[in-house]
Amino acid sequence: MTFSLLVHDHESGTYGGAAATGSLCVGGWVLRGGLDSGLSASQGTAPSTFWGEDVLRAMRDGSSAREAVASITSADPGRGHRQLSALDLSGRTAGFTGDASVPYANHIAEPGLVVAGNMLGGDGVLPALRRGYLEAVGSMAERLVAALRAADADASDKRGLKSAALLVLHPERPPLTLRIDYAEAPLDALEALLGRATSSPYADWLEVVPVAVDRSRAPKTAPKV
Repeated sequence: MTFSLLVHDHESGTYGGAAATGSLCVGGWVLRGGLDSGLSASQGTAPSTFWGEDVLRAMRDGSSAREAVASITSADPGRGHRQLSALDLSGRTAGFTGDASVPYANHIAEPGLVVAGNMLGGDGVLPALRRGYLEAVGSMAERLVAALRAADADASDKRGLKSAALLVLHPERPPLTLRIDYAEAPLDALEALLGRATSSPYADWLEVVPVAVDRSRAPKTAPKV
């Protein structure tokens, strides 16, 4: 029902994830992350939001992505209907695709990047998702949107798309969490929202709110009244 990707850019220290689906509210169901743990994407025909949180907790406690995914998935007797991707703070990745996942379903995990999907229109969607990100230019958020577009242009979700989301984390910037919970053209809506979120006046305000490296950051002068 969904395709997703998690990425880490070692040079900039940025972590990012994106997802799209033919159902509603993909961001709330699939993407989780934190600068103290890494990223997760939990999806499937019977997705577990517990998986997404549990794998982050395991990585926060010191497990690698591979160790965390193996531990969480092996303990769940319903795992055949679910998928889980994880990216830890070192950029290591892992994925799991249950054997009852609706085809086409699979995942590709490599250093710094993991893609996954189920109920896809064909086996070219995940390579297109991966390639779309790696070949794109611009900010990580722009590259994530480009990756979603590449997957959609290949064979997409079998049903088309109804929702899309992205998450970008960096210690010197506020979290960028954008969700299109329902739209006839969710990738267009996500790209438009990204444009608004990264331009004035909204982006100006982001320069003064607290961030991980400065939890007390605030405007240096009082606002004009």
